[in-house]
Amino acid sequence: MDDLSPRQSLLDFPITRRWPPADPTKIQLYSFPTPNGVKVSIALEELGLPYEAHKVTLAEEDVKSPEFLSLNPNNKIPAIIDPDGPDGAPIGLFESGAILLYLANKTGRLIGQTPRDRAVVTQWLMFQMGGIGPMFGQLGYFYAYGGKDIADERPRRRYVDETRRLLDVLEGQLDSRDWIAGAYSIADIAIAPWLRTLETGYDALETLGWTDFPNVAAYRDRFLARPAVQRGLIIPPRD
Repeated sequence: MDDLSPRQSLLDFPITRRWPPADPTKIQLYSFPTPNGVKVSIALEELGLPYEAHKVTLAEEDVKSPEFLSLNPNNKIPAIIDPDGPDGAPIGLFESGAILLYLANKTGRLIGQTPRDRAVVTQWLMFQMGGIGPMFGQLGYFYAYGGKDIADERPRRRYVDETRRLLDVLEGQLDSRDWIAGAYSIADIAIAPWLRTLETGYDALETLGWTDFPNVAAYRDRFLARPAVQRGLIIPPRD
């Protein structure tokens, strides 16, 4: 875990003992291709920043290893180390939204050109972090994964309904817009992978009434057509 104290070398981070860098001058990404994980690989691809990807599976022997916990005590992917931090020393970061903000601010890209733009992008980024991510994740659990066999229908109904409500918010925002905050930004990189997983991860489009959200469907397809997105979605490879 980064304690805000300057570090002399990327190799001072214990995580590098288990996942050693080939090139310590590059950003080190520790991730797995989940909706949260691919946010950062997509952003890195869009921004053209040199980086290395290390596969950290969701298994406890990876995410609960002492090495990974030294960077992220919350034992969740993704996490990064940037050897060229704000003060010239390496910095480690976890939480996908925080990493997206860091990379956007580092480059001055994908976050808007004015304080007003940045406020709007951040607003929609927080909408994903506080709404889409948690609610879609619960939908996945109760609809497609471990909770799908629970006899009580109320949890599934709750998260189907809440997912539809959030999709309706996006549908309205995307009326006459290609991208959620006007121009393509980290807000889109945060939101759109979760729309993809409604189909590829959960097979839930019919249950959600996907055809009721044509703006959202077109938005997802625009996002998935981007070359940097196509590359980022498979980094690091699952196999």
